[in-house]
Amino acid sequence: MELAQVGPMAQHVIDQVETVIVGKTETVRRAIVAMLCSGHLLSEDVPRTGKTMLARALARSLECTFKRIKFNPDLLPSDITGTSVFNQKTGEFVFNPGPVFANIVLADEINRATPKTQSSLLECMEEFQVSVDGVTHELPAPFFVIATQNNIEHQGTYPLPEAQLDRFVMRVGMGYPSKAEEAAILDHQERSHPIHSVHAVIGSDEVMEMKAAVRSVRAGEAVREYIVELVDATRHHPMLLLGASPRAALDLLHSAQALAALRGRPFLLPDDAKELAISVLAHRLILRPEARLRQFTGEQVVQELLDSIPIPVDVPLEAGVRGEGSGVREAKEGVYRFLTPDL
Repeated sequence: MELAQVGPMAQHVIDQVETVIVGKTETVRRAIVAMLCSGHLLSEDVPRTGKTMLARALARSLECTFKRIKFNPDLLPSDITGTSVFNQKTGEFVFNPGPVFANIVLADEINRATPKTQSSLLECMEEFQVSVDGVTHELPAPFFVIATQNNIEHQGTYPLPEAQLDRFVMRVGMGYPSKAEEAAILDHQERSHPIHSVHAVIGSDEVMEMKAAVRSVRAGEAVREYIVELVDATRHHPMLLLGASPRAALDLLHSAQALAALRGRPFLLPDDAKELAISVLAHRLILRPEARLRQFTGEQVVQELLDSIPIPVDVPLEAGVRGEGSGVREAKEGVYRFLTPDL
């Protein structure tokens, strides 16, 4: 698949999802970005704002298998990954795959399950495989986890551990709709729910081709240095007990590649990484107790760093000519432009 095809195909998916999710174009786009960079999405917001419906609408827009797992305190790891059952006829153990064996998995209210059950997703999300009774089973491709959680209600919930939060490439919130958007929702759902009219516009093979094409987006040396400087700054911020991991830097790079591809560009701008930085980095940061007492948030920390770290503008021309994938950015009338030798 050509890189130029990624943007139009992604737009077809966005159009389908927006027949159900009204006025949340940017949130839908970021969900697709997370999928195309081989990551997973954490949707966190107050109840009844469309978190689960976003996952359902996205799944129906893709010709992929879909499973929904309702997380609750009595859910066991084997209920997710599957278990081996003894077959009396053959005298052998047969593996019965769990609901995680699907292209798109909705982990609904993931923070209501115990940490032991939550951790059963770690290998799935990182290695795209499941190990049961010493046997490794590959998950179908593509594999994309969308987890939802309520960030207001804490009774009967188990906060996600830092190791699992780091597996989510991005965290997004839905937010309340505007008055006009809510009026449109009432109009669309007066007689029936539009989720039933959503149909698949691309298949699993096309999703894999899009993911491969996204990785061909070139990242110049200036962009990579900007990402490294931003991630490194989180490790020295006085309000943070724990900064972003190297995985966070990779996720920011890959998600910026996907965003650039959706916009029809074969190269990265620092603005791509800057736009996604809060969604990619904020949920991975561990605040100091005094910062939490002052009601400081990870989003505020990342925004402070974005405001303080300058975006690279001048790069030596030789780097753009000699270095493969590197580029030179020029500022002209407030619009940044990258010059690469093979554009």
